Amino acid sequence: MVKGVSVHHSIRMMCKAWARPACAFAFLSLVALFPDSLHGQAAAIQIPATTPLSVQLLKHVPMKNGEPLEGRLLYPVYVENRIAIPAGTVLRGRVIQLDSDRSRRIHSRLRGDFTPFHNPVVQFDQLILPDGTVEPIMSDSAKDGVPILRLSPPPGKIKGSFIRRQSVQETQRLKDAAAQFTKPGRGDRLVQFIYTQLPYHPERIETATLWTVELAQPLDLTLKNSPAADASNPVAQESKHDESRQVAKGRPDATTSSADQETEWRLRAYLQQTISSANRKRGDTFQARVAEPVFNADHVLAVPEGSLLVGEITQAKAARSFGRQGKLRFRFRELKFPSGFSQPVEGTLAGADSDKSANLQMNSEGGVQPRSQNRVIVPLVLTLLAGRALDDDGSQVAHSAVASNGFGIVGRVVGMAASSRNVAAGIGVYGAALSVYDLWLARGHDVVFVRNTRIEITTTPTRSPMDVQKGKGNPSPSR
Repeated sequence: MVKGVSVHHSIRMMCKAWARPACAFAFLSLVALFPDSLHGQAAAIQIPATTPLSVQLLKHVPMKNGEPLEGRLLYPVYVENRIAIPAGTVLRGRVIQLDSDRSRRIHSRLRGDFTPFHNPVVQFDQLILPDGTVEPIMSDSAKDGVPILRLSPPPGKIKGSFIRRQSVQETQRLKDAAAQFTKPGRGDRLVQFIYTQLPYHPERIETATLWTVELAQPLDLTLKNSPAADASNPVAQESKHDESRQVAKGRPDATTSSADQETEWRLRAYLQQTISSANRKRGDTFQARVAEPVFNADHVLAVPEGSLLVGEITQAKAARSFGRQGKLRFRFRELKFPSGFSQPVEGTLAGADSDKSANLQMNSEGGVQPRSQNRVIVPLVLTLLAGRALDDDGSQVAHSAVASNGFGIVGRVVGMAASSRNVAAGIGVYGAALSVYDLWLARGHDVVFVRNTRIEITTTPTRSPMDVQKGKGNPSPSR
């Protein structure tokens, strides 16, 4: 144990036994005797290989081989139930390879975009600690980087008739679309939208793209232990502990831990395997590694970092043709502690990181599936617009521009320059046909959570919690 921590522990013990004036006198005496211990000491730790690091790109960069990258750590890294690398720590790396994105190329070329799309393969080699220290690291490469969306269950089911539910969903879609023109960065989004209408445009890696890379080698760090802000005031800290105990006694719900109360844990973990609605079936098992320790209201360790959650697939429905979407649902049934102790639990998915382009949604029971789309309005609107080219009233050029929706800006230019109603209408009908194919005929999308996807689980033990660290002491939470 670090000497500074022992001094603080001694102060708290004296505060329990002595009056508060005597406690204050003892504190001042210890400050004079151990001035260095109250400022913390350095402690060496080792972050093991295969530890996942979730790195989010700070600013968009060109899609080029060798392009330098700078990102921030989205989630903290814990070692021995203490924060080893805080969230927000900067990492530097580079693009080491560009792989062709074949499916996106085909999809875009059918719509008049001949950009040779790529998927970047990245690697990070520097860690910038909060104190400015630069630590060299070696990470595995990653190529599944995507801007992420945080999935969470809805606050409640939409009540009412089918028409009302559709109306509420469509209203939300309109609000989301309007937000693209009102929230910050709308100028850049407008430029990117115009780019998508061109037959060729430069590629870039978008801001907030997330990669989860693993350390290829162990990382040795030296941490400076800094007491919490109120650690220098033992009276205040002891009062805080007393208050937390009183709150725990009067609140029987989540995060309290007692022999006669049900305990609910909010666990944050990384999936150890890829799970997909395409190839999983009901009854299949998988594991997730707990990334952050969980402490109860008395600051006693309840679930150590490194524990394993055993999950079970309860529903898996693969995507099929005619736009039928995949579905996936799973639960967690067992929690394995590093000490070897295993405990049955009942856990459900409460949140997950997901690819924004996958457009997934979570229901109140923890099931995940692609968000439902309005499969009627878009094809109908495009068909009506295509028919505008055959109208006799008004300007033929204007009607041709409105009708030509098949090939972006190129299609509109061709439709207007051809001076032919049939050409403009044909381009519009082609665009409407592509929309019908995408929404009605093409295969739906599967639900996929790749390895090292960050998830949150709400779990409750099926029997009273046991002291998993018996004989090892109860570490205090990092602050």
